[in-house]
Parts: sequence; C-alpha cells; structure tokens
Amino acid sequence: MVLLTLCAGQFLMTLDSSVMNVSIATVSADVGTTVSGIQTAITFYTLVMAAFMITGGRIGRIFGRRRVFAVGCAIYGCGSLTTSLAGNLPVLILGWSFFEGIGAALIMPAIVALVASNFAAADRPRAYGLVASAGAIAVATGPLVGGLFTTYLSWRWVFAGEVLVVLGILFFARQLTDTPEPAPPPSTARPAPALSEQRDAAGRADAADGSGRVGEAGRAGEMNGLDPVGTVLSALGLCLAVYGILRAGSWGLFRPKAGAPAWLGISPTFWLLLAGLVVLRLFLWWENARIARGRASLFDPAMLRSPVLRGGLTSFFFQYLLQAGLFFVVPLFLSVSLGLSAVGTGVWLLPLSVTLLVAAVGIPKAFPHASPRRTVRGGFLALLVGIVILVAALDLGAGPQIVVWPLLLAGLGIGALASQLGSVTVSSVADEHSAEVGGVQNTVTNLGASIGTAVAGTVLIASLTTSFLAGVRENPAVPPDLAAQANVKLAQGAPFLSDRDLRAKLTAAGVPAPTVDIIVEENADARVTALRASLAVLVFFALLATVFTGRIPLRQPTGTSPEALPEPFPGEAPSPRG
Repeated sequence: MVLLTLCAGQFLMTLDSSVMNVSIATVSADVGTTVSGIQTAITFYTLVMAAFMITGGRIGRIFGRRRVFAVGCAIYGCGSLTTSLAGNLPVLILGWSFFEGIGAALIMPAIVALVASNFAAADRPRAYGLVASAGAIAVATGPLVGGLFTTYLSWRWVFAGEVLVVLGILFFARQLTDTPEPAPPPSTARPAPALSEQRDAAGRADAADGSGRVGEAGRAGEMNGLDPVGTVLSALGLCLAVYGILRAGSWGLFRPKAGAPAWLGISPTFWLLLAGLVVLRLFLWWENARIARGRASLFDPAMLRSPVLRGGLTSFFFQYLLQAGLFFVVPLFLSVSLGLSAVGTGVWLLPLSVTLLVAAVGIPKAFPHASPRRTVRGGFLALLVGIVILVAALDLGAGPQIVVWPLLLAGLGIGALASQLGSVTVSSVADEHSAEVGGVQNTVTNLGASIGTAVAGTVLIASLTTSFLAGVRENPAVPPDLAAQANVKLAQGAPFLSDRDLRAKLTAAGVPAPTVDIIVEENADARVTALRASLAVLVFFALLATVFTGRIPLRQPTGTSPEALPEPFPGEAPSPRG
C-alpha cells in the first residue's frame, strides 16, 4: 500500500493538466470566460508549481516529509473541491492554479524523499519507476478520462472525484515511514570558511567517498529554518523564466511577432528569460553565502557538483521536454487533423501507456542489475526511433493507426527512463537530502515540460503560418485580394484549425464555395508540414539527449562502487575513484 499511495499521489498531480487540455472549450463556456482565460489558468498552475517546488522540498526537510505530504494533499483536495464548484474564472484560478499548485509543490518533493525512506537501495529503481510511470500514464490517460467525463457527465466530476482520491491517500499515508531528520551539530556558531575552501572541503569529501555522492562535508553549517529571501529569489527567477518560455509562441523568442509587444526592439520573451537567469544566478550566490555563514538555506548548490546528479537532472529535463512535446503534437493530429473526439483521441494514446507500464515495472524486476546508463540511452533511442517513424508516416490521408507503433516505442522509452532516473538522482546524495533533490528534480521536469510544449507549439504555428500563406499566395485559384488579407490577418500566427472549422469560418465570411475548397486543401497540406516540423525539432532534442547519457553511471550509485561513476566529458577532470 505504501507504493500504491505514492503512485496515487503522483498520478493525481499530473492528471489535472491532461484533463484540462481536452476540456478547454467546455470549461471556458461553463465559467463564462474564453479559451485564453483557461490558458491563463493553465499557465499560472505551471508557474506556481515551478516557483515553489524547491521551497516545498525544504519545508519537507524541516517539518517531516510525511507530514508535509499530508498537508499538501489536504491543500490539493481543497483546491480540487473549489475548482469543481467554480462559477467564474477567478474562482477557478484560486482553486486550481493556486491551491492545487501549492499543494503539488509540497507533495512532489515529498514523494521523492518518501520513496528513499520507505524502500531499500536495491528496491528503489523499481519504486521510482512505478511512481514516474504513474505520472506518465496520467498524461496518456488524462485525455480519455477528461473526454469521457466532459462528454457524458461534466468536467467538474473529475475534480470532485479527486477529493475522494485525496481522502484515500490521506488514510493510507499513515503507513508511510519518514526518515528522521539528523540532529544539528551542538554548535553551529563556527567560523565561516571561505567559499572556495568550503568547496574544496566538499571535493575532498567526495573523493574520500569515491562514489560521486555529495557527502556531509559538502554541506556547511546547516540549520533548521526557512530562507525567505531564497524563496523569493527562486520563485521570482523561475516565474520569469517559465513565463517567458510559455509566451514565446505568442511574442516570439527574439524578434517580436507582428502585433506583439517589443522592449527596446526585442521580444519580451528574451528579456524575461534573461532576467530569470540573472535572478536564479543571484539565488545560487545567496544560497552559497548563507551556507558559508552557517545559515539555513533552501538547498545546497554544492549538490550540483556531483556529475551523477547533474547527469540525472539533465536526462530528466530531456525526458519531460520530449514527453510534453509529443503529447502536444500527437493529440493535435488526432483531434484536429483527423477530427476525432476527446474519447477517440484518448483511446489512440493508450498504446503508450501499455509499454510505458511494462518497461517501468518490468525492467527493474527482470533486470535488477541493469546498467542505468545503457537503459537510459536505450530509452532515448526508443523515443528517437518512434518519433522518426511518426514523421515518416505523417501524410495527407494518413489515419490514426499510424501513431500505434511510434507510441509503443515512445512508451517503451519513457518507461525505461522512468525505471532508472529517479533512483539515480536521489541515490547520488545522502538520504537526508532526498527532499531537496526532489524539489530540484521536479523544478527541472517542470521546466523541461514547459520548454517542450513551448518549442513544439512555436515551431508548429510558425511552420503552419509560413506554409499556409505560401500555398495561398502561390495558388492562382485564390483571388489576390483574399491572399493579401490572409497575409495581414495571419502575420502573427495562423490558427491550427480542422477542415470543418475552417470551412465553417470561411463560409460565414462569405467566401465563394470553390475558393473555400482550395483554401481548406491548402490548410490540410500546411497542417501536415507543421506537424512534421514540430516533430523534427523533437528528433533533434532526442539526439541531443543521447549525448548527455555519458554522465549516467554504469551502476546505480551506492557510494561504494567506482563502476557507478560517469565517464568524464572532454575538458572535465575524471571523477575520483577512491
């Protein structure tokens, strides 16, 4: 029941977004807002989670992970109940975006730490694989669940049902074991070493340990307590960066799109990203300074000196980037290009869930001593091959069956990654730091998912716009004045519309029937081109991800096996092997 409880928590954290994505039109009508208003709520939900994830990990370390997990579930349940009763957009944002976002920021780091405290090192790969697969399955089944409830009942019942699930999780959470927090040293009022001396000491401790794990010497003068300035800096930096990423599709990354705002002639996206990175750098400086003075900190930046942890976090980033990008493009193909219902779209996404669960559960069980590096590399290669097959199969007239094999391979790849990465990251540090690693890990995965969605969406709309306008402009059957109007109105981005919706809009605008047929045909060609372009970008990221798998250890890091150490990168000194 312990593992089922943690998996239920992870499933719940991920289900909301995937359900909301297929119910946007219905929800917007029910709460009296527009699609843009619901997208604002989705964006705010992501921002709240990303901004407070590290703080949530720190709170779990101070007050106990099981207690914080329960409090987070209670807050999340209150948010779900509020959302189910929301009659307008502000109440929806309060319940879903804020309360559920805060609850998730407390729950997700605690889940990572509770796996570490409830399972022995040998059992953690399977446990982390199941927990991670629960989240991925929620992404895959969310459209089906949302489609069924939205079509036959109401989207509100999904959130009302979450309240019951939260009550069940709280009941079984009593069985969870929390690793007691080690007592602080008798005196923390010691002279503060210079930062360079502190890092040298941490490096000597790592060398003595011989595992790439961050030892106790890597943390200086830890004290119980919160770090309000660090919380503000981390939240502000992440908010600026994530919001900039999420707005890249509307504003442009560097060059502002037509009708979009411009700051000093440059898109606000660039300035937001730059400001976010500067604030995050100030956050790291602040944390190092507090540790050097023996003060409480949100997390120890010295943890990031572990090449094993950096490798695990990098692979997590690419996994969620690819996963989010794929779940953005494939549902668009099924629901818009093919016109399938929300239920039909969910059904065709199920093959991914099947192989994902098989790989996440089966790899640790059938191959308990599998090499994390080879498994992770194989997972990214499976994702790469699946996406390449999908790009090749996409064409006018292609049916939904073309997604089956690509999704089977993608599920296999995501499951393989899920079976190893959680254990790699948490096992690279001492157990008492697992909640902090959980906060950093979930921050990285949220950033990866945000970037994956933003990049896939930006490339999709840009390619669609370029291809459609070129087709209309070069087609002699389209009146020149109509082509000119299209160039003006669609300069900021063409909407990704189905043939039926586009035909209805053109007919309502009084466009002659023969011209409507031609424009709809051009739109269908442009959609295929746009989907291929978006998937091609994911192919590039999948290839890039395989390059960084050399930092994943050959064996799960235990602190004693030199074989677990990653290969050094060019220009990077080899890790000490004791």
